[in-house]
Amino acid sequence: MLLALLFPKLARAELLKVGDTAPEFATDAVLGDQVTPVRLSDYHGRKVVLYFYPKDGTPGCTREACAFRDGYARFQQWGIVLLGCSVDSADSHRGFARKYQLPFPLLADPDKKIARAYGVANGIPILGLDRRVTYVIDENGTIVKVYPNVDPSLHAVEIIQDLGLYNTPPPPTPTATPTAVQPSAAAAPAAPPAADSGDDIE
Repeated sequence: MLLALLFPKLARAELLKVGDTAPEFATDAVLGDQVTPVRLSDYHGRKVVLYFYPKDGTPGCTREACAFRDGYARFQQWGIVLLGCSVDSADSHRGFARKYQLPFPLLADPDKKIARAYGVANGIPILGLDRRVTYVIDENGTIVKVYPNVDPSLHAVEIIQDLGLYNTPPPPTPTATPTAVQPSAAAAPAAPPAADSGDDIE
């Protein structure tokens, strides 16, 4: 309350809830060295895991991204779209993705439009960085799961378990090819980052 009174522009917004319609967005998605304009509606008909994180290259965000990287084949097997999003620029995402061989798109949100729409803006008020929050969006654009408290090291496994991705995926059904950027194949996992003893942006 005190934060909201003293710094109204830095106060946290309310998170979206299960049953809400996921807000549309339009931005650049970075996959490797490729930058492609995308919209959420490009993925209509597919389940989307949209995870927000504070900043490229920080220890916690790196652990989280590498954990998603290492489990990414299971998302692919089930035809689930995985998207990371932070307030970083496309150039920052490009370096982060290249360094850790991330096989999924990262959404650039330097103007915080997506962060504000999803209630994750200013999770770290002094720095103006996003909260670490994940939304699962169903094939019709409805939010079906919200993860407001995320452990960067364990979150990927948590989602894989919750969505039943350790099971055998159903046979593929013919669908239209989405226009949004999609990985052609999962990158070879890189070595996970070394343990960091310093402070982390959580």
